[in-house]
Amino acid sequence: MHDPRSRYTFPRIPFAAIFLLAVSLPAVRSATAVTSERLTPIVQAIRDCSPAVVDIQGQKSVSETADGTPSPPRQVNGMGTGVVIDARGYILTNFHVVDGVRRINVTLEGGRTYVARVVAHDQETDLAVIRIRSPKPLPVIRLGSSHDLMVGETVIAVGNAYGYDHTATQGIISALHRNVQVNDTQQYLDLIQTDASINPGNSGGPLLNIDGEMIGVNVAVRAGAQGIGFAIPINKALDIAAKLLNIEKLENHWHGMTALSIDGPMGPVTVTRVARDSPAQEGGLQRGDRLERIGSTPIHRAMDVERALLGRRTGEHVPVVVRRDGKSLELNLALATRASGRSRQTASNVADSLQKQTWAALGLRLEKAPSSLFRNSETSYQGGMRVVAVKPDSSAAKQGVRTGDVLVRMHRWSTTTSKDIRFILDRADSLARAGTVKFYILRGGDTFFGHMAVAGGSAASRR
Repeated sequence: MHDPRSRYTFPRIPFAAIFLLAVSLPAVRSATAVTSERLTPIVQAIRDCSPAVVDIQGQKSVSETADGTPSPPRQVNGMGTGVVIDARGYILTNFHVVDGVRRINVTLEGGRTYVARVVAHDQETDLAVIRIRSPKPLPVIRLGSSHDLMVGETVIAVGNAYGYDHTATQGIISALHRNVQVNDTQQYLDLIQTDASINPGNSGGPLLNIDGEMIGVNVAVRAGAQGIGFAIPINKALDIAAKLLNIEKLENHWHGMTALSIDGPMGPVTVTRVARDSPAQEGGLQRGDRLERIGSTPIHRAMDVERALLGRRTGEHVPVVVRRDGKSLELNLALATRASGRSRQTASNVADSLQKQTWAALGLRLEKAPSSLFRNSETSYQGGMRVVAVKPDSSAAKQGVRTGDVLVRMHRWSTTTSKDIRFILDRADSLARAGTVKFYILRGGDTFFGHMAVAGGSAASRR
């Protein structure tokens, strides 16, 4: 290996030769001069997107090797990328980037680092929204569309590749609508395939078109292959982001309208449904209205509706500008709390149904564990489901699970909420065919694991 401190021996050049060289060389261009030939669309695209691309780092506890066999728990460094989708610090990334990470460190382009929290996630599509608290509004990524992509067009991937922040690579779209099977229970559908280099750490970062617009979320590489990477189409990713930012789920607020881009992904956002006795109906919104602005937020996508109403108070009046019959109208929307007797009864019925299915498939009754349990412990898990009952003679009982344990992971999935349990139960048949599924529980300050048999849907329905 070369030692940078070693001495080099330079050939001696006569002074006269040096002088002749000095007078014969043409004038050197200023180091700050940038010609139009150098300032290509690719250079401009990378410059424009970089302030909205963030690096994500953190540690997680891993208790198995790469082939899934048990191993002593160890801390591993994780890294990934995210993109700012709202100036208040909301960031879109892959769920596997932040899953199980106790402290999520987010670094902006200028080097400022913040601790983020997970706002919401969707395991099936491997997407998550996290948030940092910045004293100033953050630059937001320019969003494009994935509905008109062409095989062969130039794309650019930007991300924290192998920990080298803001690495940019260029390639083309190699294919569209690829399905990628990761394992027996995890599959990505309808991906963009590209030969732009996508490496570990790029996950969650943007795939850009030549205009600098984000047209995909980088998600995976083909192990052992070169020039084969994949990204989630941006239209699909933003539809999921709209659901993750839904104010009813995050803040228990209700607006009562369904808005979609019915003329295509880049078309105007149209109100397709207004719930009876909802704030939207009381504010004068009608089916067919085209949303132009809510508050100070222009509405270009369904996600913008949730962004515009996120963080507002119950009863706060928000101006809404719509286009109706060719005219622009300004209406007034006042958010309400979603707490009607009917909705409470519906939620109770859904919860009861989930408990019955969990009892049949897993042999457990579960409830969400208090967040203080995880704040005050050394575990890397961010949440879990407390065991309140164990079915006698069930697989869980035979594995030693008992009341008071906290289920934190099953197979490759975290179990932080009832939504996660629903996700697992929807895959009960495939898990049953696997024989047993590895699971992790917290008991006191210790983590334990075992292998539990899951009853498939048909077996569960007979119990």
